[in-house]
Amino acid sequence: MKKSRGRTGRKRRRKHLQSFMDGVSCSHKLEYIKLKKWLKDRGFEDSNLRPSEFWDTGRGLMTTKALQVRDLIISLPEKCLLTTGTVLSSCLGEYIMKWKPPVSPLIALCTFLIAEKHAGEKSLWKPYLDVLPKTYTCPVCLEHDVVSLLPEPLRKKAQEQRTTVQELYMSSKAFFSSLQPLFAENTGTIFNYSALEWAWCTINTRTIYMKHSQRECFSLEPDVYALAPYLDLLNHSPNVQVKAAFNEQTRSYEIWTNSQCKKYEEVFICYGPHDNQRLVLEYGFVVMDNPHSTVYVSSDILLKYFPPLDKQRNTKLSILKDHDFLENLTFGWDGPSWRLLTALKLLSLGADEFTCWRRTLLGDVISARNEQQTLNITAKICHFLIQETQHVLLQISQLKRKKENLKKHLALVEALRLEDLKILQKSAEILCNLNM
Repeated sequence: MKKSRGRTGRKRRRKHLQSFMDGVSCSHKLEYIKLKKWLKDRGFEDSNLRPSEFWDTGRGLMTTKALQVRDLIISLPEKCLLTTGTVLSSCLGEYIMKWKPPVSPLIALCTFLIAEKHAGEKSLWKPYLDVLPKTYTCPVCLEHDVVSLLPEPLRKKAQEQRTTVQELYMSSKAFFSSLQPLFAENTGTIFNYSALEWAWCTINTRTIYMKHSQRECFSLEPDVYALAPYLDLLNHSPNVQVKAAFNEQTRSYEIWTNSQCKKYEEVFICYGPHDNQRLVLEYGFVVMDNPHSTVYVSSDILLKYFPPLDKQRNTKLSILKDHDFLENLTFGWDGPSWRLLTALKLLSLGADEFTCWRRTLLGDVISARNEQQTLNITAKICHFLIQETQHVLLQISQLKRKKENLKKHLALVEALRLEDLKILQKSAEILCNLNM
């Protein structure tokens, strides 16, 4: 008798461990109970999804029944969506209508989020606002020290993102001031830079694409955003396929799965075939073993390995520039890209082979010497990038010990760099085999 009890104990432990691996339900938490009630009042039928914490992806949605291909994952009624229509029917509407030059749909949504967050208990959207992240890990939120550890070209895009948000803030200050009659406090303290940064990140990372007809009270930027409470808890995976669209008949935003999902597993959707640099830039996260991920080679690195005395060097460079062969040169899980090899082949052409440059761009083999030199230089570049990545990873681990407050941001860059290292090591292996 005793023996079997031991076995069920083991079984129960195993089951508990398994459930932790899958995810721990958060449905009992007050914020989710309130959100579910709020959604129900707006016509949302309770589905088979449960908010849960997963060890690898953080917060997400778990299914309580197995999902088959072409099953409906979620259907969110129009009343639950936060769009520019929501903003215009609020007390902000009349101020937006009369403001010239017209504000963008993006600024209208940012303004609404900041105003509702400030309203606290009085906000009709409080149950949704309470489950939104308090902070984000998009590049715009990263400290300068952390941004400098990002790989090119992400570092440059991160700086552009910061400039975009700063300019947005400066150009909206006068509009924010016009809202003063609605508030007891000074609008300058409510609509400050950090409030705008939070609202901008919320919209940038969480909105679904939904086209709205052009309204005269808005600037000409496309009005394509909708915030979708509960639905926006679904995490991204590059390995699933879904169909997502607004259904005009049911007046709901629907997501249908094209992949199977087991009972009690996390349900994923796919934001698109993005590499990790794009995922960090747009959403502030990294996917492990992302099949779309690549490591970019800048043109500066390209030129490091070519003799500066090559008389045709400048001509070769302008040919590559004219034919768009200086951008998007990458290493991937399957080794150096065709574009990278082609650029290097052209740069490796001898003086006697130079007239064949057109054939090089078409992928023809020019000579055994040219092929060999190309492979040698590709391997050198790959090893250089491996060393550079290892050096940055060392810097990150030192910073993590020193700067407790940057831990979360440093962990993001570390995850990105570790993925890069895996790709480069795989590429080095492939190149080694090709050379043999």
